Amino acid sequence: MDNVVIEVKDLYKIFRVGSSKVHALNGVDFKVYEGEFCAIVGTSGSGKSTLLNMLAGLEKPTKGEVIIDGHHIEKMKENKLVKFRRENVGFIFQSFNLLGTLNALENVALPLSFRGVPKEVRLKRAIKMLKLVGLKEHAMHKPSQMSGGQQQRVGMARALVVNPKIMFADEPTGNLDSKTSKEMMNLMRQVVNEHHKTLVMVTHDDSLAAIADRVIRIVDGKIVNIEDRRTKVMEESET
Repeated sequence: MDNVVIEVKDLYKIFRVGSSKVHALNGVDFKVYEGEFCAIVGTSGSGKSTLLNMLAGLEKPTKGEVIIDGHHIEKMKENKLVKFRRENVGFIFQSFNLLGTLNALENVALPLSFRGVPKEVRLKRAIKMLKLVGLKEHAMHKPSQMSGGQQQRVGMARALVVNPKIMFADEPTGNLDSKTSKEMMNLMRQVVNEHHKTLVMVTHDDSLAAIADRVIRIVDGKIVNIEDRRTKVMEESET
């Protein structure tokens, strides 16, 4: 079997709202394997974004374990967690989160500056990532000079520039039209296949999730179904 990169055990997140308790996550268990494109699907309020925040170490669980690459991140102190994320994780956000004062090349190179990578090396690696996402010719463009789809590709290049073991994508096509969304999904699929990245994406859209290897469906903080699409595709090709 493939290596397990992410393991979630009996995960709970309980919020207090006034005098009542809200179970955002209600005993969640699953594994994500190395080189897998995994989609977590659910409607608004299902707990999917809370789950992604737990996986990324942005929120602490009320109870349960989150083991990433053998590390119990729910037990990590904040400074260790920041270092762990910086060295292992890339993020693709719905809102792009690009700095308007920087051009595409500078935006992509930014995470490397936090690591103390020399400028020449930073820019060389950033241009390579822009080429990968098909935006080399837009390197000098500011976010305001690019379409939403182009900005999201810059965001993806920025996530990839640190050569992360794992990538997390939170509704990455939420601000894009359907045609651009499909292009973005195909690009993410290509990156997983060709660069053997592990990608966990949260979405409410079943049609976008269909491109993933495995789809984890979450309702009211509980996993109700896990569909292995690779097995399904193999079965369909054999019939």
